[in-house]
Amino acid sequence: MRISFKIHKEEGLKSKESEYSKARLRSSYFTLVVSVSLVLFLLGVLGLVLINARELSDYLRESLSFSIMLDDEAKEPDIRMLQKDLDAKPYVKATEYVSKDAAAVKMKKELGEDFINFLGDNPLPPTIDVYLYAGYTSPDSVAKIEKYVREYPFVKEVYYQESLLFLINENVRKISLFLLVISAFLFLIALTIINNTIRISIYSKRFLIRTMQLVGASQAFIRRPFLIQSALHGLLAALIAMSLLMGMLYLIEKEFLLMFNFQSTYLMLLLGASIIITGVVINVISTFFSVNRYLSISEDKLYY
Repeated sequence: MRISFKIHKEEGLKSKESEYSKARLRSSYFTLVVSVSLVLFLLGVLGLVLINARELSDYLRESLSFSIMLDDEAKEPDIRMLQKDLDAKPYVKATEYVSKDAAAVKMKKELGEDFINFLGDNPLPPTIDVYLYAGYTSPDSVAKIEKYVREYPFVKEVYYQESLLFLINENVRKISLFLLVISAFLFLIALTIINNTIRISIYSKRFLIRTMQLVGASQAFIRRPFLIQSALHGLLAALIAMSLLMGMLYLIEKEFLLMFNFQSTYLMLLLGASIIITGVVINVISTFFSVNRYLSISEDKLYY
């Protein structure tokens, strides 16, 4: 009876120890996935900032226009021909023809009085306002377009705010460089955090790796389950990060609809794919090097 009781007691202790080990393992996996998902979420937020900053800079540059002042004697068919010619150009986003009468009505609204009665004539020329795509709003590009437009004989003058155009492009360049540096810095931090988290996780299984080596398992055989598990953890963490990101986007668009508007489906899909690839690739690479470290380490160092 005593021997039987002792056997049952030892089996109970082993069972409790096994359950405790499994609980610790599950806790370790949970901590790993949560840590990686939070890091990927921060990277996703940074990606959203970059996307929105790009869209905002494009919006500012494309909202600028240059005006083509036309001769008062210019014929309507010639004006329409010029407008159609500009609309067909790949660098022109839109054009707007403003006749003398339309310009006068607009000026009356701005001034709040009828200046034509005061002057006795309408001095405003007909104009075509041209809006360019963001990639063609640099001063050099606008200068080339101006040279082309001036070849039309009825074009009197081309007007655009050169100083404002230069200032916007210069600020966009500086902000882009700043965001690029910050992105690289945060990516390195994220890489370090994920790598350290995985190293701690692999450290807790170093004796299992040694046991597998002792029974004759090859290095590739030992690495395989760790890499597969790491890829699945990375995928799960990426999906959690994307869910958090979608929730944040919903709240932002609900509360600040006029400030933020994420309409670029292609860029959003690209961001989601980037998060998934980053989560899986970083996890797998970090796991590969962490497992390799314990495959080549001496037995004495396993206890340190």
